[in-house]
Amino acid sequence: MTDNLRNLPNRITLSRILLIFVFVALANIRSDSIGFFIPTVSREIEQICHVVAYVVAILAAFTDLLDGYLARRFHLESDFGRLVDPLADKIFVVGTFVMMAEYKLMPGWIIIVVLTREFMVTGLRMLATHKGVVISADKWGKLKTILQMVSLLIGGASWVGLFDIHQKTIWVTWYVLLLIMTLVTILSGIGYFLKNKSLYTENT
Repeated sequence: MTDNLRNLPNRITLSRILLIFVFVALANIRSDSIGFFIPTVSREIEQICHVVAYVVAILAAFTDLLDGYLARRFHLESDFGRLVDPLADKIFVVGTFVMMAEYKLMPGWIIIVVLTREFMVTGLRMLATHKGVVISADKWGKLKTILQMVSLLIGGASWVGLFDIHQKTIWVTWYVLLLIMTLVTILSGIGYFLKNKSLYTENT
């Protein structure tokens, strides 16, 4: 097996990090007052940049599925991948969810809860890796990821103007979805800590 094929999942993982920075850069291009270093553009240019940013975010989410599939299907798992893949996932969540809060598509408190869980589980995984243990995603973790991706798709669709998420009925439905996503996120995080209690409670 060539080095190029062996390192393909890791390269896809790294590309996800790059795509998120591209997404954030495009998402910050606005037609109103936008702060330092980024010039004000026309409304049309802003819309084009945001549509491209939305597509880039979807592509980044797809790479999250692709790198894991390739690593498992062709037995290309590596220590580098086990370390960087969850970090890339967290960068993805931070980048997309914070921008959704910036554009008032998601309440800030939900961002805090979600990011707290994500980084706590990342810390647990790093501890496990240090002890030679691999923590795989369980069904709750996978459900959490699906709900986060659905939230990104729906929030992003509103962001690029496909519908107005702030209409009362739509906002209530959207908020309920966010609450469900947040609850599953919390429960999945608690589950990881309960199932891997021995990692941080063993006597030293």
